[in-house]
Amino acid sequence: MMKTEKIVFDIKNLNLFYGETQALKNIEFPIYEKEVTALIGPSGCGKSTFLRTLNRMNDLVESCKISGDVSFNDENIYQTGMDVIGLRKRVGMVFQKPNPFPMSIYDNIVYGPKCQGIKGKAELNEIVETSLKQAALWEEVKDRLKESALSLSGGQQQRLCIARTIAMKPEVILMDEPTSALDPVATAKIEDLIIELKQNYTIVIVTHNMQQAARISDRTAFFLLGEIVEYGDTSHVFSTPDQKKTEEYITGRFG
Repeated sequence: MMKTEKIVFDIKNLNLFYGETQALKNIEFPIYEKEVTALIGPSGCGKSTFLRTLNRMNDLVESCKISGDVSFNDENIYQTGMDVIGLRKRVGMVFQKPNPFPMSIYDNIVYGPKCQGIKGKAELNEIVETSLKQAALWEEVKDRLKESALSLSGGQQQRLCIARTIAMKPEVILMDEPTSALDPVATAKIEDLIIELKQNYTIVIVTHNMQQAARISDRTAFFLLGEIVEYGDTSHVFSTPDQKKTEEYITGRFG
């Protein structure tokens, strides 16, 4: 597999505290453009917390303190005066449970672009079609755009949430266990979609599913108790890990 070597996120000496509790310890690794980077590790080891540092979602937690450097395209996103709303537009997020807005399929997609000031009907229609096509959902919903998004199946709702993220034209898509609430068929569709999307987007995914990480990611970071135990090419991490703890986790001996 050809690797691009453009670093999109460069994380150096990242520490994060919730009150007195340190949730992330000296995290350092790069995230590369147009690749899928998987974050694996047992529950409560800091994967989702780390994911949320990449678009400053942890800012919403009052007791949260962060030190270190998270640079996105060579700009430290924790510097004073950073445009956080602009950052979240460029670094989109898809959550564990599908969370469509209680409005039509069409309105779900145009919500963000309208907030950005796009008003033209033709342009909005094009955004809807393009986003749904990229999310592999267009054929299933093109005749139902005025129906409630809540009438869709769980897997369709999650692809709608991905389409809603794409509509904002992000550079990076963060995914926090996007298939954990889905059945195997819906999961397979999302996995195929992720592989397709990395042609245009950098994707960082938290997953509990080892097989999923092995199937869809280019690089993998293994988290344990807030630290990174191992990071590297997914094939290397899964077949010949450097650390005994990685091997034990991947083979199911703990976690």
